[in-house]
Formats: sequence, C-alpha cells, structure tokens
Amino acid sequence: MEQVIIGVDPHKLSATIEVVDQHEQRLGSGRFTTDRAGYAAMRSYAKTWPQRVWAVEGSNGAGRPLAQRLLEDGERVVDVPAKLAARVRLFDTGHNRKTDAHDAHAVAAVAVRTSTLRVLQFDGELEALRMLTDRREALTRRRVQTVDRLQALLAELLPGQAKRDITTGQAKTMLASVRPRDIAGKTRRRIAAEELAELISVEAKIKKATAELKTIVLARGSRLMDLHGVGPVVAARTLADVGDVTRFADRNRFASWTGTAPLDASSGEQNRHRLSRAGNRRMNHMIHIAAISQIRLDTEGRAYYRRKRAEGKKSLEAIRCLKRRISDAIYRQLLEDAQRSAVEDVGASPGGHCRASQESSAVDLPLHIDTSDQPLPGPAEKTLRRTG
Repeated sequence: MEQVIIGVDPHKLSATIEVVDQHEQRLGSGRFTTDRAGYAAMRSYAKTWPQRVWAVEGSNGAGRPLAQRLLEDGERVVDVPAKLAARVRLFDTGHNRKTDAHDAHAVAAVAVRTSTLRVLQFDGELEALRMLTDRREALTRRRVQTVDRLQALLAELLPGQAKRDITTGQAKTMLASVRPRDIAGKTRRRIAAEELAELISVEAKIKKATAELKTIVLARGSRLMDLHGVGPVVAARTLADVGDVTRFADRNRFASWTGTAPLDASSGEQNRHRLSRAGNRRMNHMIHIAAISQIRLDTEGRAYYRRKRAEGKKSLEAIRCLKRRISDAIYRQLLEDAQRSAVEDVGASPGGHCRASQESSAVDLPLHIDTSDQPLPGPAEKTLRRTG
C-alpha cells in the first residue's frame, strides 16, 4: 500500500488533519479534539492507512504535546517548520489567509515535497532535561523576584543598611537585629520573614534541579562540561535543544542556529557584518553565560577577548567574537560525543550493529536558514577546554 502523509495543524484544544498521497491528492480530513477521546478518534481514523507518516507543524511549539503522544504510541512523525508551511500556503492559494484546513493541507504538502524534514524520535532523557531546565529557569526568575521584594522590605526596616547582593544568612542576621513595636513595622518584618523562607525554599529547589541536570548530562556520556564556562545548566540546555547534532552540516550552520554568526551587511566596496538577532535565543543566552564566565576567569577565552579589545574592537564586539568561538567548541564537542557514543553502541549491540540513531529528538528546535553562515574572524578552531 502506498505511503500517505497526514498533515497536522495543532492547537491546544484541537488538531485539524488532512491525509494526502504522494501526488498530494486529498484522501481524507478531519478535526479532532486533543483530549483522550478526540485523540483516540484521530488515531482510529488514521488506521485506514497503515503506511502513514504524521507531519506535525511546530513540533517544538504548539505541536509538541501531540508529537510526543504520537511518538510514544509508535507512530512515525516528521517536523514541519511553520515558515515552510506558510510559504506553501502562499504559493498554493495566492494569498496568506490562514484557516486550519489550509494549514493542514500546507503542512502535508511540505512533507510530500521535502525529503530533508527532521524525523522525530522520542528520547526520555532529553525530554527530562528540557523539563528540568525550564523548571530551573522558572525558579531562577522566581528567586530574583523574591530577592527584590525582600531587599525592599529590609531597606524599610533598616534604612541605609540593605545590601545589593544579599545572601540568606545576611538576611537572617538583619532580621534578627530589628524588633519593631508598631503594627506596620511588625507586619513588615513578618512579611520579610516569609519572603526569606520562600527564598531559602527556592534556592534549595534550584540546587536540587542543578544536581539532577548534572547527573543526567554525565549519564549520557556528554563531555560538554569539560569546556570552560559550561556547567550543568548550559550543558543540559544545549543537549535538550540541539538533540541530534548531525542535523547541522557544519559549524557555520550551527553558529547560525545559535545566533552567533553575524549577518552579512556588505554593500559595494564596504565589507562588514552586523549582529544577528535570529537563531535560538535560549542557546545564545547559554553561550553568553559561558563567555562571561571565561572572561572572569584566567582562561584562553579571556586572553582571546583581550586580544580582540587590543585590536580595537569594543567590548560587545569582542564578546560576540568569543561567543562564536565557544559555539564552534560546543559543536565540535557534540560531534565528538556523538561519534564516541556510536562507537560504543557498535561494540555493545548484538551482532555488532550500531544502535545510534540518525534521527532527531522531538525536543529539537527548527533550524533557522535565514541568517548568514559567515564565521567571525579569529582562530575559531582552537578548542576551549578546562586545564588539569
């Protein structure tokens, strides 16, 4: 039986599908709710075509929950970037007006016409890393808000004695030193004590999440933390968002995806590049953390940064150069880890067959293709590793 494509336009409460053959002839369609009954009805409807591939739009966004459920049930799923679906919708209809039916057809058409779409694969460890990193980031934001409220209260209780970077121990000492007698002061101190208790609780949760991330990263055999400035959080976010590093053709494509490759802004005889705002901004932030850590410590990254400043580059320009170096180092380490894992799987598999999959994880992000692949100048091939 001929293989069919099931294009899916996913939403929180519903999913619209269209089934097409390899000639883009419509074979069926439907709209289903995303609750258990609706999902079961959609699966039952799709069983009419045993040789089926689900094409889900935005499997890292609105389509993630549905893609995850399909993968867990053993279905074959590919990811269709929203940009590609929008282009097909525009070319096929002559306009860009959106309806769920048009979207589902465009998603299916992209899957038929494009042979390089990412085939998704469920990876429980990567999904756990994604959830834990998201959780830790939320806790970090909560900690900042709690510290701000606590400092404001302490500034009122002890005018002129509040610290900017306060620790829980310092806050305890400051609270113990004040004994207001009026009702407003007593209320202020009680609320400050509650904020302090919340801060202690949040910091304990952050510490626990960080330890879990480190355990999973090491269990996967990743050596990302061998790089200067790359701790458990940066390594976990990198693994969760990158998924299968082989989907990037080279370090330039990887840098384009991380937003560390500059955009070509040359004109006439003038050759220059400007800052890219595209790419995966979470990964860009992780690389920025690694860059700042390298600059603060006695590392090769600090020496490289200072050379760039000596060449006349401004601080932010030098940091961008360093971020590109770190992006290249991360890419090389990911490749080395993948190759080492493949070799180990060959030795561990029965009959010597490699178990390493060339499919991408369902937690991957769409590859941005609208940024320049031009590398920044500088010795980008030198790996920035920890010494000793």
